[in-house]
Amino acid sequence: MTRIAIDAMGGDNAPKAIVEGAVWAAMEYNIPIELVGKLYDIERELDRIDQEGILCSVAGGILPPKRIKVNTKNLDIKKTAASEVIEMGEAPGQAIRKKRNSSIVLAVNAVVTGSSNAVVAAGSTGAAMGASLFGLGRLPGIERPAIATVLPTMKGPLILIDSGANTDCTPEMLYQFGLMGSTYAKSVLGINNPRVALLNIGEEAGKGDELAKDTYKLFDENKNKLNFIGNAEGKEIFLGNCDVIVCDGFVGNVTLKTIEGVAKMFFYMIKQEFYHDVFSKMIGVLVRPILKKMYAKINYEEFGGALLLGVKGITVICHGRSSAYAIKNAVKVAYNAVKSGVNETIASYYGEI
Repeated sequence: MTRIAIDAMGGDNAPKAIVEGAVWAAMEYNIPIELVGKLYDIERELDRIDQEGILCSVAGGILPPKRIKVNTKNLDIKKTAASEVIEMGEAPGQAIRKKRNSSIVLAVNAVVTGSSNAVVAAGSTGAAMGASLFGLGRLPGIERPAIATVLPTMKGPLILIDSGANTDCTPEMLYQFGLMGSTYAKSVLGINNPRVALLNIGEEAGKGDELAKDTYKLFDENKNKLNFIGNAEGKEIFLGNCDVIVCDGFVGNVTLKTIEGVAKMFFYMIKQEFYHDVFSKMIGVLVRPILKKMYAKINYEEFGGALLLGVKGITVICHGRSSAYAIKNAVKVAYNAVKSGVNETIASYYGEI
């Protein structure tokens, strides 16, 4: 049995959205879950869900939400008490050491003890990474764990790695990110011989700063270990010409947040046009199903969360503003990662790093 531990107190919308998403996943996917947090808050939310159901809002409001009835007592939900919460503004390292009974630390500990098989967290990224690193440990041969975010392209999914875990990297770290991203693409996404590219300001080998140039050389020297196709500019991310795109966490996070902002602006502008007059509203009703499909392809909530690769266990890190829908999908990401054995596959490359 695969159980997923969830930090019920992490994120801007905790515990309401976190508990709702966890219950939604348990109901829809039949996945056992472990809610870790302040028991009073967790039980209050479960009681509310039993009375009110879950308001299922998807696709950014393009389609109206619907409410589904739930009886949480019929679901496999384990509750674990945590008396402390690590807030977004706290220094992760100090907070983890001081708050040993925090929800994220105990959620990771649930995997360490075997109570659960993976962790889902929507709170502080630094705290989730630090707790996973200290609790689970690094995989041998990996200097730094990295966040692998799945993005849509014109031809299929793409993995952006690192999307926020490491701001200062060496060429060796970026090379390891490429190996881990390639392994993830193979074992989880089912991509045969993934094409790996380095995010840069130009396609030529001599482009970029010293880090980019040295990293290019290291990738190029190890073409026998992964399918390196060279540099890729930002404009190529969505063209589908590569399967894994490598960068440091600073660049990756800025790229990710820019993509989210552009997507929201694009659909906001479309919705505004459809509310312009009566005729536009009629057209809007007709095209809603099409817009829903389009939005689903670029909405981060569809992907739920991103895997933290390089630790001895499965940690899925979610957006701080995650809704119940995003958490539901993140639980599925964690479940699939456990089933795929992605860590075991990465481990098979240790001798080659």
